[in-house]
Amino acid sequence: MTWSATVLTIQPDMFPGPLGVSLSGKALAESAWSLETHDIRRHATNRYGSVDDTPAGGGPGMVMRADIVAAAIDAVERRDRPVILMTPRGRAFTQARARELAAGPGAIFVCGRFEGIDQRVIDGRNLEEISIGDYVLSGGELASMIVIDAVVRLLPGVVGASDSLSEESFEQGLLEYPHYTRPQVWEGREIPEILTSGHHKKIRDWRLAQSLELTKLRRPDLWDAWQRRHGVAPTKH
Repeated sequence: MTWSATVLTIQPDMFPGPLGVSLSGKALAESAWSLETHDIRRHATNRYGSVDDTPAGGGPGMVMRADIVAAAIDAVERRDRPVILMTPRGRAFTQARARELAAGPGAIFVCGRFEGIDQRVIDGRNLEEISIGDYVLSGGELASMIVIDAVVRLLPGVVGASDSLSEESFEQGLLEYPHYTRPQVWEGREIPEILTSGHHKKIRDWRLAQSLELTKLRRPDLWDAWQRRHGVAPTKH
């Protein structure tokens, strides 16, 4: 079965956008996955196409209405796909979650706007809240594109060499090691000698050491988790 993404949005013209080019675009053209958009405004209850109203209890901005967003969700065939709301308050999106989604039939993405959507539809339709980082965007569309791209590249046949995926950042709980290619010398900087030695075990050891050091310096949270998995007491920072 083809992995299928459905995006509920008030900005359907934003799609496929970046998803229509490069690896994801080629895979889309070859039907390795499918993408459809559903305009939430189709379910508006007035002639102006309004999907929002003032927040209960007062405050700035507007809130997307539960009845309208729920109608949009209910109009889409679910097919055992999770319904994901892109929101800064959601659980952090991870490579592990990307793998889980890639192993399933697809996902439905709800893209909020304004101050967000009515909590009652989040609860009533059991939406999975996902965040791509500790910052705020104008809406969930770009965030959903990031999640879709991360998942699509894990689908069989999308990335040519499967072993290249296994060595990427986060796949082993570590950041990826540095990469080099020709020329041998650039602006006085040489490729590390070990990488041109032809000694494959030493190269693997060097790459692992680089990954460990980068993770320790840049992502102490990942470093602590890696140490715990390998039976090493986490170091103090």
